[in-house]
Amino acid sequence: MSKAEHIRILLQTAGEDGPRGPYRAYFYFFNRQQFYEAHDILESLWLNERQGPDNNFYKALIQLAGAFVHLQKQRVAPANALFKLSRSYLMQYPATHQSLDVGNVLKLIDEWLQRLETSPNSLELRDVSLTLSPCA
Repeated sequence: MSKAEHIRILLQTAGEDGPRGPYRAYFYFFNRQQFYEAHDILESLWLNERQGPDNNFYKALIQLAGAFVHLQKQRVAPANALFKLSRSYLMQYPATHQSLDVGNVLKLIDEWLQRLETSPNSLELRDVSLTLSPCA
């Protein structure tokens, strides 16, 4: 299956289309703890936006999903590194950006960094979700 076909199927699964479809589909998959799919779908948008003002914003969200992919595979060190990278990129954006409460995302990252520091061997991925604000 081609990458384009894979992305089309992901968008269809998420019930999204149009230019903002990959962004909205990211949250659909992320909130279902399908982090690899979230990473893939947003990467498809980021590849076309790399020179734009949201380059680091999308990259941060892709890295966030990637951190959770590593946690699902019990890879603490790479997850830790991706959380930190994601955080550094998100710090460049206002408290709300593209209808996302960036402050809540930063809080989520900080909570997971703390968990990795204090209990790296007893991690569970329950109730991990991000939500778009009502104005989305």
